Amino acid sequence: MGGERAVRAKSGTGEHVERHFLNSQTVRDVVIGMADGLTVPFALAAGVTAAVASTRLVVTAGLAEIVAGSIAMGLGGYLAAKSDHEHFQSEERREYAEVEKLPEQERRELREILADYGLRGREADSVVAAISADKKRWVDFMMRFELGLEKPDPKRAPVSAATIAAAYFVGGLIPLAPYMLGGDVRDALVHSTIVTGVALLSFGAVKGKLTGADPLKSGAQTFLVGGLAAGAAYWLASFFG
Repeated sequence: MGGERAVRAKSGTGEHVERHFLNSQTVRDVVIGMADGLTVPFALAAGVTAAVASTRLVVTAGLAEIVAGSIAMGLGGYLAAKSDHEHFQSEERREYAEVEKLPEQERRELREILADYGLRGREADSVVAAISADKKRWVDFMMRFELGLEKPDPKRAPVSAATIAAAYFVGGLIPLAPYMLGGDVRDALVHSTIVTGVALLSFGAVKGKLTGADPLKSGAQTFLVGGLAAGAAYWLASFFG
C-alpha cells in the first residue's frame, strides 16, 4: 500500500535517519475502497437480515451490492484522477500564458511568495532572476508554491480505479463471509458483526499508523462509522419490516 523512504542527514550531533511515508495516493485509494467496502455491504447485510430469514438472500443481495459498488467506486476514482490531471493541465497552460504575457506581474508574485519564506531585497532578487531565467522552472515553481498543485501522474487514473475497486471488493467480502458459510441468519449476523468489527478496528489502526495518526483513535473512528451505518440499516429494516 505504501512505503517509507529513509533519508540520512548529518548534523553536529551525528547522523540521523528521517523516515518519510510515500505512496500516499495509493494509501488514500485503499482507504476509500476498503472503508466503504467494509461499511456498506455490512450495513446492507444487517438491514436485509432484519427483514428476511434466508442467508442465501443476504448473500445474493450482498454480492450484487459488492459488484455494483466496486464498479461505481472504481469509475469514481478514475474520473476523479482524470479530473485532477485535466485541472493541472489547464492551470499549467494558464500559467505559461501569464509568464509570457505578464512577466513583470509574475515576478512580483514570485517575490511575494519568497517574502513569505523570509527572502527579501537582494536575496529575493537573485532567486527571482535564477528562477525566471528558465520558463519551465518558473512555471513549475508557480504551480507548486502559488497554486499549491503537484503534477499528477498521467497513468494514475486506471491505477486508482483498480485499487479502489479491488479494495472495495475485498472489504465487502468480509461481512458476507459468515453468511456464505450458511446456518441461521441471526447467528450469521452475530458472527458478521464480530468479524467486521475486528476488521474495522484493525483497518482503522493500520490506516492511522501509515498516515501518522493515532492508531487507536483512527481505529475507533472507523469502527464507529461502520457500527452506526449498520445499526441504522438494521433499525430501519426492522421498523418497516
